[in-house]
Amino acid sequence: MPFSVTWHTLLDECEDLDDDATLLTPLSKDRFRITDVQEHRIVIEFLDRDVDEMRPLQRDQFETLYERISDAVDGFDLSRLPADADPYPAVLSLHPRFEVDENVGVIRETDEPTGSPIITRIDDTESAEETIERTEPDVDVYSDALLLVDALERNGLSSLEALETPVLINLYTLLSDIQRDANDLRQDVTDVLLDRLHHDQPVHGQFGSVQRTTRRNRDLRDDEAVLATLEDAGVDRERVLSVNRKKVDEALKVTELSQSDVYQIEETEYVRKAEVNEEQPRVHGERCSIPRIYRHGRLDGRGARRSSVEGPFGSSGVRGSLMGTTSERSYTGDTQRTRRDL
Repeated sequence: MPFSVTWHTLLDECEDLDDDATLLTPLSKDRFRITDVQEHRIVIEFLDRDVDEMRPLQRDQFETLYERISDAVDGFDLSRLPADADPYPAVLSLHPRFEVDENVGVIRETDEPTGSPIITRIDDTESAEETIERTEPDVDVYSDALLLVDALERNGLSSLEALETPVLINLYTLLSDIQRDANDLRQDVTDVLLDRLHHDQPVHGQFGSVQRTTRRNRDLRDDEAVLATLEDAGVDRERVLSVNRKKVDEALKVTELSQSDVYQIEETEYVRKAEVNEEQPRVHGERCSIPRIYRHGRLDGRGARRSSVEGPFGSSGVRGSLMGTTSERSYTGDTQRTRRDL
């Protein structure tokens, strides 16, 4: 089928849209409307931009995208779109023979007429947001993140030195918990993403892009096998033998030598968590000191800001406690290790 037939069908579909019909770009999720349909271009208006709201989409660019889709076996990969080309597949998917599959990130031509799953209406979207109640995810990083937001809003961070010690302890404890829990959740997300990403093909989202890559981890084989292999290749075993820290520590236990006899020791001080007050309210359920309306208002952008909340960061108590401790850095030759007195 020549592109001219496809183009005029697309123009007809665009002209039949309601005035308030809104489309979403498949990658950046920008909302836009079609404001004008002309013989050689389709004019759109972005709804969430302060500059460059109006933009013409040219026929020749649609034709190029059409050719790329026709040449692709399983659909054209949206991550290969040039910069600022995100609206083109969204508009082309209005054609009954084209669809955007956001699960795999492609736009493809189909044999059967399809609907337009990415088209929405602003009034329908807003009414849905008003009627659907958000639920609190049962993950630790969510509760600690809300508590951290509360602390940051109620304590000016222009000068950390001006903050009281209990406030600094609360901030440190929360930041430590969030770092750990965020890393755990990120690993869970990574496990799911690995099944959806193609190697070395970036995939874009609203806040950034990711791609699948490969990391090589090497572990030496059995010592004797490695030494025998190297000797067969003409490498003297003395060239690859060095002091083993674990064996040195084992030797120190059965001798009268001290660590300072074999290690160069340097002490530095740092802060670590001594304990966490598990009795302090968390976000889940009724135990949280942050009101429910405040939490949901923050998520949907319509809630009133809270003026004051007594709880984890008020005068009533401290969420966790810290202690100063010492880190010993020990050196044997060019090898370094860190031993913490916990």
